[in-house]
Amino acid sequence: MRWLSDDAVARLRDACSELELSGTPYRMLDRLGRGGMGTVYLVGDSRLNRRVAMKVLDLTDSNGDLEARLLREARILAQLEHPGIVPVHDVGKLADGRTFYTMKFVQGQRLDEIARELSSSTERLRLFQKICEPVAFAHSLGVLHRDLKPENVMVGPFGEVLVMDWGIAKVLAGSAESPPAGGATEGTSTDSESAVKAPPETAHGAVVGTPGYMAPERARGEIARLDQRADIFSLGEILKFLSSGSSSGAAVANRLPRRLSAIVAKATASAPGGRYASAQDLANEISAYLDGFPVSAYPERLLDRTARLISRNRVAIVLVLAYLLARVLLIFWRPH
Repeated sequence: MRWLSDDAVARLRDACSELELSGTPYRMLDRLGRGGMGTVYLVGDSRLNRRVAMKVLDLTDSNGDLEARLLREARILAQLEHPGIVPVHDVGKLADGRTFYTMKFVQGQRLDEIARELSSSTERLRLFQKICEPVAFAHSLGVLHRDLKPENVMVGPFGEVLVMDWGIAKVLAGSAESPPAGGATEGTSTDSESAVKAPPETAHGAVVGTPGYMAPERARGEIARLDQRADIFSLGEILKFLSSGSSSGAAVANRLPRRLSAIVAKATASAPGGRYASAQDLANEISAYLDGFPVSAYPERLLDRTARLISRNRVAIVLVLAYLLARVLLIFWRPH
């Protein structure tokens, strides 16, 4: 038996993943990356003369679970029409039977990459507010992301923010999920856990997500109890990362300014009831912090309030002190 080298195996894997785009209006340009169940390619759309990203299943499965998951991801994205969420353009099948969908090709840097270049804490917090906006919009439609982390946030060249990778999103019961088109998935359940037959948690008994950014109740597998506060926990960890450059441990939050540390602690509370009720509430709290107003997460003492008011009005205070100093100097130096 002859063993293949790692390079040979890699070349074979790349050859197997090459796209057969005959019969479609797309042409292959580049491979962008590989995900849990598919690969994302950069392709050219000959109809509109533009570049788009194409997500394609790596394999075809006999029971159709993977296809159903990919189609469900595309349909969820199609409902989330927001500037901070990547729009879906097309869905279909390749000649080899694999399912694909195309979406906007996003150019920019991942949040974990661009965060290293941001030296201003204010700039980082303003960026965090932009992340909260599409998440709050998705929550308003009953959609949870469930895998929020810096690697799933893209920042464009003009500061635009897009929340990516909705592959394990959950549609809450009672939300309006569009019925499947063409019978690709069966049933019209409003709960995405049943809409795709066998989600990762129930199919294999394993929790899908990212340690460090995953809410405790999600890590425990309490899928039926999840609500938008699970995403709030992940946002809190992203806030901790942006504020300190790390998301690990309580010691990180303790190095932050007290009011900001209190905001992080509330967003990442172990019990869902201790967190902010919505992503918009969290964004509003950051806005209040940046503008020098009280924040609900930090009960102020007199000394804290005085320090905050001085910080908020430092320019006016400096001007008043300068004026008083000038008056005193004029009084003492005025010739008698």
